[in-house]
Amino acid sequence: MAADPLPERTGTILAEITDMLVSVVGDELLIVGEVTPATTFNDDLALESIEFVALAELLQQRYGSAVDLLGLLAEKDIDQILAMTVGELAVHIATVTAADQACTG
Repeated sequence: MAADPLPERTGTILAEITDMLVSVVGDELLIVGEVTPATTFNDDLALESIEFVALAELLQQRYGSAVDLLGLLAEKDIDQILAMTVGELAVHIATVTAADQACTG
């Protein structure tokens, strides 16, 4: 049985999300330090709602309509949204895109 590709894929997605965040927020994101799976969008990155929308658009351009950041946020209560991490988003994307590939492949 082959190893689960999700963890490796999640690492790749984390790097892609980091690149997207730099394009949305700007180079000042790099001052914050390394973006890790534990980095929160609210406390660590202080993303504003307009930046979430821009990130959502980039995610859909890269991964397709199956990755709906705004839909994911709509499923969460305010405390969950405030605590959401970059790693949580990366796992969500890996799971959704793997499921989407399984359905089409």
